[in-house]
Amino acid sequence: MSQVNSDIPKDNHETVETMNPATGEVHQTYTMHTKDEMNQIVEDAHTAFLSWRKTSMEERAKILNKTADIVDREKHNLATMMAKQMGKPIKQGVGESELCAEILRFTAKQGPEVLADQEQEVMSGSRGLVSFSPLGVILGMQPWNFPMYQCMRYSCAVIMGGNTTVFKHATICLEMAHKIQEMYEEGGLPKNVFSIVYAGGSDTDDLIAHDKVRGVTYTGSAEIGRKVAEKAGKYLRKNVMELGGSDPYIVLDDADIDHAVAETVKGRIDNCGQVCTGVKRVLIHSSIYDEFRDKFVEQIKATKVGDPLEEGTDMGPMSTSSLRDDVHEQVQQSVKAGAKLLCGGEIPDKKGAWYTPTVLEDIPKDAPAYKDEIFGPVASLFKFDTVEEALEIANSHRYGLGGGVFSKDVDRALKICREDLDVGIPNVNRYGNAQPNVPFGGVRDSGYGREHAGFGLREFVNAKGITIN
Repeated sequence: MSQVNSDIPKDNHETVETMNPATGEVHQTYTMHTKDEMNQIVEDAHTAFLSWRKTSMEERAKILNKTADIVDREKHNLATMMAKQMGKPIKQGVGESELCAEILRFTAKQGPEVLADQEQEVMSGSRGLVSFSPLGVILGMQPWNFPMYQCMRYSCAVIMGGNTTVFKHATICLEMAHKIQEMYEEGGLPKNVFSIVYAGGSDTDDLIAHDKVRGVTYTGSAEIGRKVAEKAGKYLRKNVMELGGSDPYIVLDDADIDHAVAETVKGRIDNCGQVCTGVKRVLIHSSIYDEFRDKFVEQIKATKVGDPLEEGTDMGPMSTSSLRDDVHEQVQQSVKAGAKLLCGGEIPDKKGAWYTPTVLEDIPKDAPAYKDEIFGPVASLFKFDTVEEALEIANSHRYGLGGGVFSKDVDRALKICREDLDVGIPNVNRYGNAQPNVPFGGVRDSGYGREHAGFGLREFVNAKGITIN
């Protein structure tokens, strides 16, 4: 056990202990900032903004590219950190780090083009110009399930846009927040352009209300997202909400069953099912349902659950025992409501936040597995006879983040994704991880705003419309 932020004075400061979810033992101790210290961090970020906003696009891009090189260098250390903080298998942590390096480089390459001035034709013979200016200090609040990616995704875009950012990470991942700050500054980012507050969720109200905060970006549950958005709205802060998901994947009658099974299983056990865009609901045509279900359950049972630090592990523990208990309660309530348990649904008798991969079918509408998001390794299977029936099940849910269609007829699947599936991130014949050059975000209770693909670069800038005679 060690203390990450030992530079913060201990007197009159709250401390928080976090657990290694694989062992149930204390992993790190953190000293939290006081409200006065957090306010000063915001003030310092604003002072840094006044200089940072004047740097060239080329200088910003150079820093992001150098930071990407550092992330590549550190990817195995970063993966080990993730495993010990929140249980992510080491190979998935390496993949997350590699994705972050790609995002940094993509943002560095695209930023100068996306944020360049645009000439416009206007009335009366005048000349029009659209110019993108940074807003100021952006408050970022991100969760634990992708402890590096969630932060890098938003922060590199706002930094490239000339803003500064104050970052509040999930309490169990403050070690990663500290490491991200170190890598940015080693890459050449001036101090206070990317800053950390060591704080709990209840402290964010004061940060949102701070007069130097100009925008808020939040990733997490819809329930907390509503509260954050309400507070941001009260103070008229521009905000982006990336919230939960219960992603539907529709397997049509002409799908490659083996491929669809492999992709949906991967999408359900990835990160122990703690993925907002994970495959949570699988909708299967009745003509292939039995074959698909049997193969799906067989592969779920074959999942190698174990030490996240071992290379061969497919799935580690959940992030905390309390969240594991919440998932188990949702499974039990679903079974009590009438759902059939095909496998799993058990808490292993050992220390740590472990849960067995689980599959449910015949799920009634009043069950948690039908109407809510289960943020753990639990798959819900549904049978349908027509595409219209499948879309009714998919689109009637309160969440609309990701999803997909499996079919050998790619044009047919693409048409359903473009015209009928009411989600923000649909996929064809694959489980969809985030891509730097594809927009990321949802609809309905999954939030609003977009990240990646240039969209994130323009979320927190002032698009100035200039007319010149």
